[in-house]
Amino acid sequence: MRNFEAQPPIGERGMTLKQMLEASEQAFEETGHYAGLKEFQLKRKQPILYEKMFSKIRGSLVNARETAMNISASPIVKEIGELCFALYTPEGDSISLSTGIIVHVHTMSDAIKYMIRHDFEENPGIADGDIYINNDPHVGNVHNADVQTLIPLFHEGEIIGWAGAVTHELDIGAVTPGSIPIGPINRLEDGIDCPVLKCGAKDTLFRDHVLRCEKATRTPHFWKLDEKARVAGNHLIRRAVEELVAEVGLDTYKQFIREIIEEGRESFLNRIKELTIPGRYRGTAFSSYDFTEEVQLVQKARIPKLAHLPLEMIIDEDGQVNISMEGADEWGYHSMNCTPSGMQGAIWVVMSQLVIPNDKVNDGAYFGTKSYFPPGSWANPQNTMASTGIAWMYLIPSFTNLFKHLSRGFQSRGYFEDVISAYGMTSNVFQGGGTDQYGNESATTNFEMSCCGAGAGYSKDGLDFAAAMWNPEGDMGEVEVWELIEPFLYLGRRIRPNSSGPGKQRGGSGFESLKMAWNTPEYDLQNIDTGYTFSNSGLWGGYPTAAGYRKNYKQSNLPELFKTKQDYPTHVGDPANSPIDQMVKAKEVEWDKRTVTLPTPFHQGDLFVSMTNGGSGVGDPLEREPADVLKDVEGDFLLERFTSSIYGVKLEKEGKTWKVDLDTTQELRHQMREDRGQKAMPVSRWKKETREQILKKSYSRPVTEMYRSVMKLSQKFSDEYRMFFDLPEDFTF
Repeated sequence: MRNFEAQPPIGERGMTLKQMLEASEQAFEETGHYAGLKEFQLKRKQPILYEKMFSKIRGSLVNARETAMNISASPIVKEIGELCFALYTPEGDSISLSTGIIVHVHTMSDAIKYMIRHDFEENPGIADGDIYINNDPHVGNVHNADVQTLIPLFHEGEIIGWAGAVTHELDIGAVTPGSIPIGPINRLEDGIDCPVLKCGAKDTLFRDHVLRCEKATRTPHFWKLDEKARVAGNHLIRRAVEELVAEVGLDTYKQFIREIIEEGRESFLNRIKELTIPGRYRGTAFSSYDFTEEVQLVQKARIPKLAHLPLEMIIDEDGQVNISMEGADEWGYHSMNCTPSGMQGAIWVVMSQLVIPNDKVNDGAYFGTKSYFPPGSWANPQNTMASTGIAWMYLIPSFTNLFKHLSRGFQSRGYFEDVISAYGMTSNVFQGGGTDQYGNESATTNFEMSCCGAGAGYSKDGLDFAAAMWNPEGDMGEVEVWELIEPFLYLGRRIRPNSSGPGKQRGGSGFESLKMAWNTPEYDLQNIDTGYTFSNSGLWGGYPTAAGYRKNYKQSNLPELFKTKQDYPTHVGDPANSPIDQMVKAKEVEWDKRTVTLPTPFHQGDLFVSMTNGGSGVGDPLEREPADVLKDVEGDFLLERFTSSIYGVKLEKEGKTWKVDLDTTQELRHQMREDRGQKAMPVSRWKKETREQILKKSYSRPVTEMYRSVMKLSQKFSDEYRMFFDLPEDFTF
């Protein structure tokens, strides 16, 4: 089927797909309206039909997703719902999206347009029944683990659209096991690479493709079923579109798919104008790791790293949103780099949760925004050899800024109920591979990490362990399901105390799982968390969520405890006074802030602490109701020893219960406010002292290197930095 012959153009009116795409882009450039549409003829003349068509399309996408979840056997797909389906125009613009991982509303669009711009219509040819696969972030994706299946939709020889599906794979055959590898320093180590390949024809996958993929992953059975799930779902969408076209006619369908995107664009702009205040919103975040002890890496990758993750949002009076990552530092020899396609995906993860409150999510909103990702930065490496295996490590904290920017706009307009502070970083990820309990080579990425704490609201606490930035339908999955595929036993799942960001309204809390290696000769695991830096910050005096730590126990006496039927630990609790330390003896305890590591071996009886993080707070913690602080302690959300230092609340023990000492609390809070005043300084003094420190260049190596990298890459940042601190024109790090 791969022998191709010259074929007539497959687009409308004898046009090629490339001609159709160019015409659509030119119409938007000239008119500012998608496809040049300045009025909604179908919606105006037949509004009921218009809405029925959308409902049928959206319903078919959701139906495809639900069906696919029952075909797949991977817990990531079946338990967590890490998949989505979408319908596209012939030119590759998103018409509608199912529920699920909304990040891919535009990444699959990029993949389709890549095929069009690279003349796939001519070679290898695009025909009814073809199947394409893509997981290349430099084409259109976030990272290799998100695998896309795309099929063209035809009507009487004319292409009328595309159906697309994406699932997150359990293992992608990278240099380190799992789906979000830390360890690769270039894309050749990122795992199986499918940069938009024709992998099937006549609705059948090519045998060589199937066999290749079986050998390219440590979990071929999950890969195969996920691929069948994507193909089957796409075929359900195709059938639904064929039935709709037969019902309403091709011309009506074509009119609808253009109008729905233009409606999405106008609706987005109107929502922005309604909810926010025009202006410039600025913020930054950071991510860090220290690979100096990772002897497996080449020398240039063995460095301590601090990444600068800025995000500026400018909203104009027409509702146009301009997003810039100006000031991001350079790409590097690590797997945290991200491509513009992935960054666009993150924009729609946020926008679809905060701005578009309905199911009409499509590329219309994409046409209502502009973005800038600095060439050569981690957000736009431009070097196609750059690894993107765990792009989320930088992407997630960077987009906490967008949550806060939009919330500031909501608050300014009086939409207090829509305010939400920054979400928690999805980690510490349980990821690794080795010999499973069945004696087979295996790998895992445990997606209970999708249940982090959400940010606090303006007048309510954040949602506890129930959401992730990239999938708002967060689900941790059943313990028993994860134990089926991992040679580890859950000893317990509990709230992770002090994981939420303090505030008048606290952020949502994360949770922790205590897992023990069992019935395996060796299984390699890595830690993936935020240790040296906070992954987010709060709003209006709210604090960031707690940073993470790693706590692993090697060569423990747990097997002996089980044999003698003694008590065993189920959670960490207070890490400084943990039940684990009281019950378990281990020859080696890894307890530190080195939370981003390459895989290390675990053996029978070893313990791994997997934890998720919380969201940041809103408002001054000293304004939190003492009764709410008490409830946090009673619910294990907060350790009692921190009530005074964080919230200024004094608790007293009465028997086995706590109660608030209101008089002492009032005095303590008064004193804490007095202490704040004593420590405060005028901005002019702060700038002077900071300037002296800058001129001495007395920062640590990671901070110095971060500034050097940013100033090398961004003249705009350099000019503003020098001007703000009154530095010499030639100053650099």
